[in-house]
Amino acid sequence: MRIPLFDTEAVLRDLRAELQQRVSGVIESGRFVLGPEVQAFEREFAAYLGVEHVIGVANGTDALTIALIALGVGPGDDVIVPSFTFYASAEAIPATGARPVFCDVDPDTFCVTPETVRAALTPRTRAVIAVDLFGNVAPSPEVEELGVPVLVDAAQAAGSRRHGARAGSFGTAATLSFFPSKNLGGFGDGGAVLTDDDELAERARTLRFHGSRDKVTYEEVGYNSRLDELQAALLRVLLPELEGWADGRRAAARHYLDAGLGELVKPPTPVEGAQPAWHLYVIRHPLADRLGPALDRVGIGQRAYYRTPVHRQPAMRDHAPAHDLPGTEEAARTHLALPMSPHLDRINAIEVVSAIREARA
Repeated sequence: MRIPLFDTEAVLRDLRAELQQRVSGVIESGRFVLGPEVQAFEREFAAYLGVEHVIGVANGTDALTIALIALGVGPGDDVIVPSFTFYASAEAIPATGARPVFCDVDPDTFCVTPETVRAALTPRTRAVIAVDLFGNVAPSPEVEELGVPVLVDAAQAAGSRRHGARAGSFGTAATLSFFPSKNLGGFGDGGAVLTDDDELAERARTLRFHGSRDKVTYEEVGYNSRLDELQAALLRVLLPELEGWADGRRAAARHYLDAGLGELVKPPTPVEGAQPAWHLYVIRHPLADRLGPALDRVGIGQRAYYRTPVHRQPAMRDHAPAHDLPGTEEAARTHLALPMSPHLDRINAIEVVSAIREARA
């Protein structure tokens, strides 16, 4: 039985006819950029998340940079960011003129904590990026109590919740990616800035269109970064499915635990109060690099994502912290992503767990 790491085919199977119809509708409309589909998607997604504003942009990385600038981050500022994350979480910071300051994570949740952020604070700290990694929900409200604005990188957490609130609704602002493999994945690149702050939202809208509100007067140097009509139209088809898919991801995690996964490896730990819609189901084991090839040989998808933390990437070496990041190093060395999708059932989970048991024998 082959079990892929991602199963996008099964997720989209019953939606293909409606998706094709929506594409035809956009083509016939002749509207392709910042038209009615983008406006409708922004309204519908804002209602789902429980936020005032959704600003569609070209990708999740632009969303981070635009949100930081809209927050007032600029040259001379420091922005705290975890090192155990996708490179874009940190890459977005130098584009503002600010400096990334790397903090540690809790290796059990893969998220920052108030303690790891506090240890990285500097007199120039202007913002903190908290990452909802792998679909877990970072403790952003607790980090906000440190007195610094929090931008939540929720790219991997659409459909997750914490204490009843949806991922994407925490922090001064949050960002999402609609990359095809995400929980709410489009058919190309796309992203969004999410916020309740009216002024921040207005500046983000201005920045996404060359720094102009009216296409005539250009108030600042901005970006050509817009969610296009085709992506928005297709995301509108997928959005009503998101909650069911999130429940399916949570059910898949329970199938793994019921099959005895926790007896063999360290499963991911939800942040207190979180109900993650796991984008990736990432376990830890001291011999993770041995387990991966063993799973490959029997047709089970797996991947180590961040063996080299961001602060040790060549482009970030000038920003590497002088102190150790032990939680980051532990997570980087021992993690392994297992198959995860809304359609991963009990039989699939038993198959994966059996393969891990045999690999450990």
